[in-house]
Amino acid sequence: MTETPDTAPEEDTPAARDSLFEAPPIGEQERMVEAILFASSEPVTVKELNDRMPHGCDAAEALVYLRKRYEGRGVRVVRVGDAWAIRTAPDLGFLMQRETVETRKLSRAAIETLAIIAYHQPVTRAEIEEIRGVSVSRGTVDQLLEMEWIRFGRRRMTPGRPVTFVVTQEFLDHFGLESARDLPGLADLRAAGLLESRPSPLGVPQPGDGDVDAEDEPMEGQSELFED
Repeated sequence: MTETPDTAPEEDTPAARDSLFEAPPIGEQERMVEAILFASSEPVTVKELNDRMPHGCDAAEALVYLRKRYEGRGVRVVRVGDAWAIRTAPDLGFLMQRETVETRKLSRAAIETLAIIAYHQPVTRAEIEEIRGVSVSRGTVDQLLEMEWIRFGRRRMTPGRPVTFVVTQEFLDHFGLESARDLPGLADLRAAGLLESRPSPLGVPQPGDGDVDAEDEPMEGQSELFED
């Protein structure tokens, strides 16, 4: 007569195997997130953090502790769009300035186009031209695309299905912005020289009479907002 065991053997399934391993302590998870962000040249999303970390880790929770630990330090853990990065504290940025002259300059047309996209995204080429009052040259858009400060957005569900433009995560990261909502207001733009002294009905730079947008003369010094 065959005896029946009192308990059935544990089922060998992925869920059962995963239950055998506990997630590392939150302090260790915090160290993992710190290491990933420190070694990454680009901002990293929470999903990417979780994908790299051991099973059961919670990168979002670890980020909360890590941000608090870096408060008041020389570097901070900052949000860039939907990703995270370690960046120099703003008040210490002067220590990182290089004593070299940047040769890349944006034309007035490029700055105005970039400002319109940033404040009105998603926006089509036709809408940019309507706001500026002049046509937008292909070279201006290509320059901003090559700099990876703008990208193509979704097409509008209108006749012709025109493509839209939006600013990129690289744009936000370059200017230390968490999102486009953190862009300066109109008073700041006028003080920086990006807006004419006369009021702009749409809150963006307006060209002067007779302006053409081929290759406008480069600006000698860029504003604080669009400074390399």
